[in-house]
Amino acid sequence: MRSRALSVAFAVVLVALPLRPQFRLSGYLSAQYEKGGRDSDAAAGTFAIARAGLLLSGKAETVIDYALEVRFKSEDRLEIEEAWVGVSPTEAFHLKLGLYLVPFGKYNTANRPHQTLFIKPPLSLEQGYPASWRDIGVLADGSIGFFRYAAYLGNGLREEASLKDSQQFRDNNGHKSFGGRVGILLSRTLEFGLSYCRGSYDDADERTHESRGLDLSWDADAFLILYEYVDVGLENPSPYSPGREKGHFGLLALRIGELSPFVGYQTLDYEDSYHGPGFGVLSRPGEGQSSHLSRWAIGLSYLASSGLRFKIEYDLNREEGMALKNNSLIAQAAFQF
Repeated sequence: MRSRALSVAFAVVLVALPLRPQFRLSGYLSAQYEKGGRDSDAAAGTFAIARAGLLLSGKAETVIDYALEVRFKSEDRLEIEEAWVGVSPTEAFHLKLGLYLVPFGKYNTANRPHQTLFIKPPLSLEQGYPASWRDIGVLADGSIGFFRYAAYLGNGLREEASLKDSQQFRDNNGHKSFGGRVGILLSRTLEFGLSYCRGSYDDADERTHESRGLDLSWDADAFLILYEYVDVGLENPSPYSPGREKGHFGLLALRIGELSPFVGYQTLDYEDSYHGPGFGVLSRPGEGQSSHLSRWAIGLSYLASSGLRFKIEYDLNREEGMALKNNSLIAQAAFQF
């Protein structure tokens, strides 16, 4: 998978270099500290999850543009986030070829530490698709007045024990995945969007994965309101019932000078009797999985300068039928340059 992504990045550079491109180099850094309850993954308290990214982007000639972004997802894992060459004759039509972030909802294409108030990804998006969900193929997007659109054709996801582990870069079957998002600007600051994705995800090319999404964003001077809903269906072989993941998150943030206090609520309902732990071992079904989670996220963000933001978040985690001491306090510094 990594070699395929590197090949795409090399192709982007190879195409762009002869075109006398004008480029811009930007990047971002973040690091955080987490201390959780005794049942959490950070019960002892730890400094962790240092992240960094570099983005090379620009135009070549008049209508050709490109982007190459690499990101350290953890202290020892470097991945290519984007690598595409595009043709953009007008604002109404922009065609990209290569590796792109899948336009599903708003969060997936704007999830870098300096772009979101949340420190932890929302539950529904953390489980509903891979972190920084990407695909290789062709994507068209654009805006016409109050209407925005994005549509793509790519390799799609593969079948794994969990949806969050289903990222791939080389197609595992004969069919391509397709989908996209449409957005309506109801005003200068208010946007409503619908997303869709469908594709075969098993090696035998017999069963499909289908995702539907809804998002709403109200980005005003004094406040920010975000809402996103995702509903994922998985076809499973007989006699197993279809898998289903549903969840949503909402965020309300006030803007008081450089301070942004915020509160968010997230839910996740995940039922799948066919996948889960042990899936694929000796070609056998998994143990299944059933999750009913919710989280209140309460936090504060401080913009110390034009590129430096400090965030603190307290997560109150709940799991249906279990009493766990897994609340957590997280602090993060995020820098953009």
